[in-house]
This record gives sequence, C-alpha cells and structure tokens, in this order.
Amino acid sequence: MHTCTNLYSKLCSYENLGLAYRKARKHKTTRKYVVEFEADLENNILQLQKELMAQEYRPRPRETFTLRDPKTRKISKSDFRDRVVHHAICNIIEPIFDKTFIYDSYANRKGKGTINAIKRFVNFKRKITQNNTKQAFILKADILRYFDSVDHNILLSIVGKRIKDSQVLSLIRIVLENHKIKRKGKGMPLGNLTSQFFANLYLNELDYFVKHTIGAKYYIRYVDDFVVLHESKTELTKCLQLLNCFLKENLSVQLHPDKSKIFSVNQGVPFLGLRVYPHYRLLKKGNIIKFNKKLQALRNDYKCCAANYDAIYDFVEGWVAYSKQANTYNLRKRMLNLLWEQFAGEVSTKEFNRLEKDSKINCSFNIAP
Repeated sequence: MHTCTNLYSKLCSYENLGLAYRKARKHKTTRKYVVEFEADLENNILQLQKELMAQEYRPRPRETFTLRDPKTRKISKSDFRDRVVHHAICNIIEPIFDKTFIYDSYANRKGKGTINAIKRFVNFKRKITQNNTKQAFILKADILRYFDSVDHNILLSIVGKRIKDSQVLSLIRIVLENHKIKRKGKGMPLGNLTSQFFANLYLNELDYFVKHTIGAKYYIRYVDDFVVLHESKTELTKCLQLLNCFLKENLSVQLHPDKSKIFSVNQGVPFLGLRVYPHYRLLKKGNIIKFNKKLQALRNDYKCCAANYDAIYDFVEGWVAYSKQANTYNLRKRMLNLLWEQFAGEVSTKEFNRLEKDSKINCSFNIAP
C-alpha cells in the first residue's frame, strides 16, 4: 500500500494556508470575522504558519448552538482561523484518500453529491426490477448518532494506514479533541469541514466490507445514509445482520434501530430527502421546511449586508437542481416567482458571466421538470 510521509511542511506552507483561507471565506466575505481576519491577512496567515510549524497551534473554543431543521441538532462553530486550518488539512490529505473511495460513495466529493446519488439509486432500482416488472427489495439504513459515535483512535488508525507523518496525525488529533461531549475520545462536531471528510473516510471501511466481503452489487452510500438493493428479502435480512456486526466490532458504531429497514420497491423508499416510488418521487415535507428556513436566514443576512446575492443565488440554484429529482414543478414555480419579486433588480456573478458570454442575461432558473 502506498503511504505518504513528509506532508506536514506542505500543510504548513504559506501557499497552502493562503488557499485554505480563500476556501474558508467563500460566500462569507462580508462576515465580521472574515473582514477582521483580512484586515491583517498576511500577518494572520504567518502567525498560523508559525504556530503550526512550532507545533504550538491550539484551536480556540467552539461556539455551539442548536438548529431545528426540522430535527434538533447541535452545531459547533469553529473560529475562522481554525476553519483555515481545517481546509489546510483537507487540501493535503483529501486527494490521497479520495482515490481509495468506491465509485458509489457520494458525499462531499467532486463530481458526486446528492443529485448523482439519487440518479444512481433510480438507475439501480430500474435495473434490479427490470423496469418495474419484477419484485425487489431495498435495505435502507443509517447509523445511530453517527457523528457523536466516531472513535478517534479507530479514525486515526484508518488515517495512519496511508499517512505516516506523525506531525499531521498529531494535528488531526488536536482538531478532533476540540469537541466536548460526554464520552472522551468519541465524536466529531457537525459543521467542521474535517468532520465531513473524516465521516466519509471512516465508513469507507464499511464500503469495502459491503462490496468485497458481502459482494453487494447495488450499494450506495451518502455519509451514514446507505442502501443495498437485492431481488431477495432473505438475502437482505442476512446482509443487515452482517452489517450490524461489522459496524459494532470494527468501527464501534451501530445501525439506527428505527431507520434501518427493508422495503419493497413498491412501498416507496425514503432516500436523501425524497420518497421514491416505482413511477414517481415526492419531496419530503421536512425538506421544504428546511429550504424555507435557510432561505429566510439568507434573506436576513442579505438585509443586514452579512451575505450577498451570490450566496442566495447559489443556494437556490442548488436546491432547484435537487428538487427537480422529484415531481415538484408547481412547487418550484411558486417559490421562484416569489423570490424573483424580491430580487428583481439583482444579478449574480454567474448570471453576469453568462451575460458576457452570451450577450444577454438569463435572470430565471430553468424550472421545467
């Protein structure tokens, strides 16, 4: 197995920290903490570099708040300088691990994402049912309190299979331990870029077990939300037992008892915010509520100049692309008409670039089914 050493100097380089800063500030250029960091940008980056090189870097205390969207979740927000460090870490180690991920791992990866996961799921369902002419079953599962359950030592052992630089591993442990929960050595905060990446890496072990040990042909994972499709309900029942044993014994996590079930394809299967039926797909009500709350938060930020129109445009563009995976034409049309009434005079950077390219502005999203 190819391993990587002497990565720490690359991680601490001024070029990498500068790139990390630019990524961390994306869509947040008007935020107070970004403006303050930028006011003395060179010295702030040099100070971070100095602390990292001397191995004196320590994260600042995290700001924790509760989100209800609609389920209640605790989000921990890192100081901006710590977010720069998170990006610096991922800039270096993510390319090393991404090439080891299976094709059907869709979270937080370039060219993947929710929309492609849904399309792949629909394609698998079509294949296994021979265009809805045969019976088939779907094991839909996720992991109980996943982010709170990730074991730091197991995670570092997984990272250490390819990263042999002790300074990088030490920095990762420092980042992981800047999270206060009841069980020492467990858990990652929701909201960290590093948490998103490590959540994917941790369950890459599950992916290999499902694909190479169990031999599942039709398997898709998005963070801790995954499905296995098969013609036989009996085989999926066996698969469910094997998965739970593997997760408990090897990763110290367990399947969610209420959300890990076997469905007939005719029932309508919940997957990534949709309910997928043989001939149509519905958007879950909770997803619409979450969209409206996020959009309202962006509107409020826009009014007080804490966010620009680009942030609103990018968010709505992403949601429209996602909601097109369900039967939502009238919903999209109604929501977007209300939005354009409020922002009729605004032009996003994307629209402006299209203006230069096409000599005209297309101020509306394509809402066709």
